[in-house]
Order: sequence, then C-alpha cells, then structure tokens
Amino acid sequence: MGVISGKDKGKTGVVLRAFPRENAVIVEGVALYKRHMKGSTGKVGRIIEKSRPVNVSNVAKIDK
Repeated sequence: MGVISGKDKGKTGVVLRAFPRENAVIVEGVALYKRHMKGSTGKVGRIIEKSRPVNVSNVAKIDK
C-alpha cells in the first residue's frame, strides 16, 4: 500500500492489520511514533517504535 496524503505521503509498505469498524489500517513503516518503556527490576528501559493506524482514505493499493 502507498500513502497518498499526510506527513508520510509517498511512503509504501505492507498492511499488517486492518480495522474495518474504524476504517483504518496499520501499514508497516508508516505513521511511526516512539514509546518510552520504563525499566523494571533487573530490566533496562528502552524506546520502542510503533505504527499508528492510518485512515483507509489516505492509502491506495500499488500495482507493480
């Protein structure tokens, strides 16, 4: 899928998950945000990058 509008316009990726009720999909490598995970006993804290859902109207199927 390719993003046709928004800050990630022009990026492409594979659809990882679909949410039909919300009209949204999660596309690999698109709409990333950083989540800071606090360390617990014996574990080190870290920063994780996650993908947010993108509205279906903002993506289009790419024909190879």
